Amino acid sequence: MASSLQNLMGSLDRESYIALLDKIIGEARHVQNNPPELIPKEDRVARHVLDVLLPLSTSTGGGPLVVSHVSYVEGRGNVIVEYPGSVPGKILSFVGCHMDVVTADPSDWEFDPFSLSVDGDKLRGRGTTDCLGHVALVTELMRKLGEVRPPLKNTVVAVFIANEENSSVLGVGVDALMKDGLLDKLKHGPLFWIDTADKQPCIGTGGMIVWRLRATGKLFHSGLAHKAINPLELAMEALKEIQSRFYQEFPPHPQEEVYGFATPSTMKPTQWSYPGGGINQIPAECTISGDVSPVVVTKKLQEYVEDINANIEKLAVRGPVSKYILPDEDLRGRLTISFDEAPMSGVACDINSRGFHVLCKATEEIVGYVKPYSITGSLPLIRELQDEGFDVQTSGYGIMATYHAKNEYCIFSDMCQGFEVFVSIISQLEED
Repeated sequence: MASSLQNLMGSLDRESYIALLDKIIGEARHVQNNPPELIPKEDRVARHVLDVLLPLSTSTGGGPLVVSHVSYVEGRGNVIVEYPGSVPGKILSFVGCHMDVVTADPSDWEFDPFSLSVDGDKLRGRGTTDCLGHVALVTELMRKLGEVRPPLKNTVVAVFIANEENSSVLGVGVDALMKDGLLDKLKHGPLFWIDTADKQPCIGTGGMIVWRLRATGKLFHSGLAHKAINPLELAMEALKEIQSRFYQEFPPHPQEEVYGFATPSTMKPTQWSYPGGGINQIPAECTISGDVSPVVVTKKLQEYVEDINANIEKLAVRGPVSKYILPDEDLRGRLTISFDEAPMSGVACDINSRGFHVLCKATEEIVGYVKPYSITGSLPLIRELQDEGFDVQTSGYGIMATYHAKNEYCIFSDMCQGFEVFVSIISQLEED
């Protein structure tokens, strides 16, 4: 079956793929997701997907594809496409191809982010990697199935979604599809989330939660520093102590090697803020913000802060007049730590599942090697699917280094390999 399906499906057609991607990237300006300023209209992308697939549908073209356009917010639809198999309950799905993008400032780019430019094998523009390039890729897969009509036991489903880049807004994309039960049957087979990169299975994320460490001191003229409690120094020394305790108490986990994490659990600062004032003024407070993985450490971080507050006189100081207590004024510097209410939980794909095994075999067969990896960021929509009972495996064929970056691009030959991986996955599952 494997060789016969591969012969029927052939390879990704360059002319067809680039023509579709050109239309889709041309909509990138209108599907930037950064509310409240920028609200994407994913239907602008969906119409190009539908233009390709509806002529092969049961409803309008007399073809085999069952095509649904499901909207919960005007102009922000999702598209579900099925190629029916002959055996009830046998199913596999390609999900996660989202039709929104992050923002792009044309003045920062070396080329127009909102139109496709082709440089040999390189396809450039906002969304080529994340994730409009995958939208076009999976559309081409379903188009080819609809055209060659291979006899399959498995039903093959593709789901193109809205609102992945701002999944905290509910009732628009995959969360609403799950709530309405429109994805329930996908639980009967592996679900391949196609929105990662570098042609390898991404099998885990560490999750993360945002923290904010606020230091309160005493405002005073910088020329009389001995009369101030400098919150900047307090915050810096406290953070150093907190990080030291964190890394002692949360060393690398044995499963990190199994899941191929690029880094261990981390706690790091990413932003610094203070109320403002003159350069010769020590401020009254400041805040350092960052993120931490895993999410479960928040209680420990709170304990660290409480202990430092109770023993603030033991915290290292900076210079002869640096201090965190003014006894004559009965003043003590103080730290508080807070966390975002919505942590992003980690993901661990089932590396014993049939879905994982066929993805790995297909990757090794087509790409030439397989090296699953994990990241310490988060993929919240995948965790929600897992919690609902889906066997989610993830992969993608863009370039990780260009995710959410300026001068985004993908490689056509990588997308060709992605197409072949998909065909191999279908072939392997047909043998079960």
